[in-house]
Amino acid sequence: MEERLLNEKESLELITQMINSSKKNMEIGQGNYLLVWGYFTTALSIILFTLIALTHNMIWSWGWMLMFVMWPVMSYRQRQQPPRVITYTDKVIMQVWQVMGWMFVITFLTTGTIEFIFGRYVDFILMLPLSLIYCGLGVSITGIIVQGRWMIYTPLVAFVIAIYMLTMLLMGEKATTLWYLYFGLSFVFMMIIPGHIVNNKARKQCLKN
Repeated sequence: MEERLLNEKESLELITQMINSSKKNMEIGQGNYLLVWGYFTTALSIILFTLIALTHNMIWSWGWMLMFVMWPVMSYRQRQQPPRVITYTDKVIMQVWQVMGWMFVITFLTTGTIEFIFGRYVDFILMLPLSLIYCGLGVSITGIIVQGRWMIYTPLVAFVIAIYMLTMLLMGEKATTLWYLYFGLSFVFMMIIPGHIVNNKARKQCLKN
């Protein structure tokens, strides 16, 4: 069977169809991970801040480890409820977030190892700004792929907060528990707001079809 080359119009239509399909696959019913991660992280940051403020015990900061528990749970859910059609853009998006996920793990292990070797108290404070950068890049790249303007630019808030945190650390200032709230606020702009916008647009697209 001979393969037929697509003309310019057909190629554009195919690309548009794949992008629209990827947008539909990001609906809540099929697993909107922006909203799940956004609400989970924001709620966790508020809870940890409150617990530390009430008890004055930094042991609660280890509650951030729940994010590493959430990752395999979400991966399992994704395997159990895969979208009906997985396009090339879907695969690209999944690979982007796989890379970001491994960057989290590598940063965590490297930071902990270095601080342990030098005999410092392991607080993983660098994970806060670096996590914002990793997540922000993931959301922005996803927005570029699915042509979602809100997803491209809303992570800028997270980038500004991450730069603030890194700058304060370089100036010798200590991190405060307020950073937890800044972290949660970043996820509101970076994931929750664009997540709802993507949902609304996907639903409208489904109604049209």
